[in-house]
Amino acid sequence: MITIELHSFGYKYGGESGDFVFDARFLPNPYYLDSLRPLSGKDAPCADYVLSSPSGQETFRLLKKLVLVMVRGFSEKEEERPVLKVCIGCTGGKHRSVALVEALANAFREAGFPVNIRHREMEAGRY
Repeated sequence: MITIELHSFGYKYGGESGDFVFDARFLPNPYYLDSLRPLSGKDAPCADYVLSSPSGQETFRLLKKLVLVMVRGFSEKEEERPVLKVCIGCTGGKHRSVALVEALANAFREAGFPVNIRHREMEAGRY
């Protein structure tokens, strides 16, 4: 079975490469709310702010669907890929991209897929 790798990153620290790279900078930004700025997308209030907006809900739904289509397509090939790498970026890699990666990881795990997560900017100690 293919493993889904989900990576968050911040564009201000450079891009990321993968099978699918998505720019989440159009979503509502918790950075501009004093109460949410110090939090990350792993914190419920921050994630709720991003994902409960109409654009956040629709983005999550469509990303989930697209990644599942990609998993199915890569799994049906003669040479099955072991990993599908999906990268989601926002400005700093702290709020929006992290919230989406965490939500998608939970959804894919619940569906029985092996999932690996990497939060590049968090791992680099940038916040």
